[in-house]
Parts: sequence; structure tokens; C-alpha cells
Amino acid sequence: MRNLVLALLITATPAFAETPPAAPPPEEGWSLMERGARLLLEGLMDEVEPTLDEMGRALSELEPTLREMQPTLRELMAMLGDIRYYKAPEKLPNGDIIMRRKTEMELRLEELTGPDIDL
Repeated sequence: MRNLVLALLITATPAFAETPPAAPPPEEGWSLMERGARLLLEGLMDEVEPTLDEMGRALSELEPTLREMQPTLRELMAMLGDIRYYKAPEKLPNGDIIMRRKTEMELRLEELTGPDIDL
């Protein structure tokens, strides 16, 4: 009888060994896709966080200068109106900065094709 029990245990062991381990239970309410997306976004945030902190420090250092420039920038924007009517500013060799208005043809062409996008 003892040998029979031992023989049954030995033959049953491979069957138990072939059964894959049970997967850990998923987080409550999260599918695999959601967990993967969450892990991806957390990884991206870990990579971007130092840069965002650095940008925040730089902006806080610039805040007094920006406050000082605010009235002048408001005047400039009131003078220009819609910025879409102008080409990108150009700096001349003597240091002057000019902003050329787009021609009617350029404006119509832009309406048909959309704005140029540099990638």
C-alpha cells in the first residue's frame, strides 16, 4: 500500500510541475492596457520632472523682469494687432529688428495651405 501511494505521488508530480504559476491578481479596476499606460506615463514623468523643476526655477527668476516688460509688451501687441499678419522677426546686421507684414497673396496662400510648420 505504501509503495502504491509513493508511486502515485511520483507520477502525479510532473503534472503539478507543468501547471503555470497563478498570475498575480490585477489591481482593482485596472486592465493590462491601463496598467501599461500608467507605468509608461510614470516613467516619462520621472524623466521630465528634473527639466520641469529647472524651468520653474528659471521662470521664477525671470518673473521680476517679465513684470517690468508687461506694459511695453501690451503696447506692442496693441500696435501689431493680429500677429498672424506678420512674418517672423528679422535682425539686421546693425542690430535693428524688423517685422514685415505678409502680403495679401501670402495671407491667401496660407489660408489655402495652412501655416508653415518647422519640424
